[in-house]
Amino acid sequence: MAEPVEGADNAVGEISRHRVLPPYLHHLVTGMAALAVLLSIYQIFNLGRYIGYVVLDLAYLDLLVALLLPIVFLIFPMRAADRDRTRPPVYDLALAALSFALGCYFAWFATDAVEQGWEYFAPAQAQYASWILWAVLLEAVRRAGGMALTIIVLVFSVYPTFAESMPSFLSGAQQNFAEAGQYYGFSSEAIFGIPMRAFGKLVIGFVIFGIALQHTGAGRFFIDFAFALLGNVRGGGAKVAIFSSGLLGSMSGSVITNVLTTGRLTIPAMRRTGFGRETAGAVEACASTGGVLMPPVMGATAFVMATFLEVQYVEVAVAAIIPSVLYYLGLFLQIDAYAARKGLKGLPVEELPKVGAVLKAGWHYMFAIVLLVYLLLYLKQEALAPYYATAVLLITNQIFGKRLGWRDVEDFFHETGKILAELVAILAAIGLIIGALSVTGLVGSLATDLILLAGGKVYILLLMGAATSFILGMGMTVTAAYVFLAIVLAPSLTQSGLNPMAVHMFILYWGMLSYITPPVALGAFAAATVAGASPMKTGFAAMRLGSIIYFIPFFFVLEPALILEGEPVQILVILASALVGVLLIAAATQGYLLGFGTFGLSAVDRIARTLLFFGGVMFAFPGSDDIGIGHWEAVIIGLVLATIGLVVAKLGRKVIPEAT
Repeated sequence: MAEPVEGADNAVGEISRHRVLPPYLHHLVTGMAALAVLLSIYQIFNLGRYIGYVVLDLAYLDLLVALLLPIVFLIFPMRAADRDRTRPPVYDLALAALSFALGCYFAWFATDAVEQGWEYFAPAQAQYASWILWAVLLEAVRRAGGMALTIIVLVFSVYPTFAESMPSFLSGAQQNFAEAGQYYGFSSEAIFGIPMRAFGKLVIGFVIFGIALQHTGAGRFFIDFAFALLGNVRGGGAKVAIFSSGLLGSMSGSVITNVLTTGRLTIPAMRRTGFGRETAGAVEACASTGGVLMPPVMGATAFVMATFLEVQYVEVAVAAIIPSVLYYLGLFLQIDAYAARKGLKGLPVEELPKVGAVLKAGWHYMFAIVLLVYLLLYLKQEALAPYYATAVLLITNQIFGKRLGWRDVEDFFHETGKILAELVAILAAIGLIIGALSVTGLVGSLATDLILLAGGKVYILLLMGAATSFILGMGMTVTAAYVFLAIVLAPSLTQSGLNPMAVHMFILYWGMLSYITPPVALGAFAAATVAGASPMKTGFAAMRLGSIIYFIPFFFVLEPALILEGEPVQILVILASALVGVLLIAAATQGYLLGFGTFGLSAVDRIARTLLFFGGVMFAFPGSDDIGIGHWEAVIIGLVLATIGLVVAKLGRKVIPEAT
């Protein structure tokens, strides 16, 4: 569920980022992770009421820091050159011990901090502890999240100390180091604010479920299932990648892990059926990126979003259904058009697994996923659902699947510890940004200032948001970029009359685009490594294949019907025209339209494809009062453009054989 290498300097080398620990430290990390999991179960299931000891929510988060933050200093070396050192240096052990002591200190005094308002009136020793935690978090996020995120966190965290010296647009209430430090350590709007609360209440359970799926063999099941269904159809290898990466990605919430897991099987299959290296890598990168945006699990950012919006997570998941369907449909149609234009066939049937045999061997994975969805959608048990689903998965796997031994259980907890530790470092550090904006009062004024800066124009604000989300997504984790813009930009967009859920989804989508867009394109670069392709060429190929995702956020932020908010008839009408638009966009970008055939490379055909592309955009465009074009007007314009494009292509077509 987590993004193990999100925003890291070396996106591909997931394993190389971690130090190989000696046995005693390996067991220590495993034990601390197991304790963190047990603590989450104790708190989320409210087991304290049965034994008469209920842990305060703030103390619970403090204890998670005590158990997980030390792991960061054990598994992430201070320097890349230290990765091969199996024994951590003394300073790493000291930082791990200090992190544990700090978490325990904050947990011990959590009740006093809440009752006595330590965020404003902390005693001297508490102030010292908060300063140390501040410094420790900066080093932790440097190791786990990369230097770019660290610099951003550092600048914002010290901003309160010179807030009054900034230009009026960025000016805020100034605080000294003592005041800022105690606010960061003890306020519910800082280190232990929204990101950490989402982590403690929601993210942990889904991380556990995602890792359980991987360790019980669900990844292989999804891939085999996809091969059985789609392996022999036109462009089968690529369609398998879309299906399997979508399924696995929606469970794991990790782009890079998804690429490196499914890509090792799907990319060779695509190569065998005639796909070029760059195209094969681009398909896998786009499919894996979309998986993180697809319900039911999605990624860690979706849970933070639910906490920000103060809604149940299931509302976020439901809102993401149509956008993710449009994205995958566009990707599927482009692959089909590409395969038709190139004459690519599927894999031989005799080499593919049988659907019945695959389901018979792995039905318990589907059962666990169906149970998870049922608990989320119908019982609304979003915090408890992943724990129940994980328990059922592990039990059924022990009976019907490949049984896990003691070593497998140890590996399970060790992997869980690594991912949870990385998330704690990143999310707690993001809390420093939230705390800085909160303690200076800048949050309240920025929304108004941004509206004035944009001249009250919603489109300018949206373009500002898209550009900023994309730029921040290149240097920060998606979660960090989302949280920053949810505080700074989202209020101004919602004050302009846009739907809050759509606004937050808009920010999430544009932050994710950095995975398939050069110059960063972490997902594409990871896939290029597996495919043996040029990273930059793979990135540009991914941009082309995933082109629809650049438009989808604008469509649903302007028309909430695309996030399932509105009357059923309105939703169906908007969705129908959007589907036609996606079909036309896919045909235009790949040069093939089902029922029409292949477009050539002549100037006339290029004009026709351009008209077809913009016709598709207008079909999918939901209309806007701000520019005086309603939905039906947009559909008519799209129909006219597409018709002219097809007529031009038909008239200018020479003898070109139809693709089969």
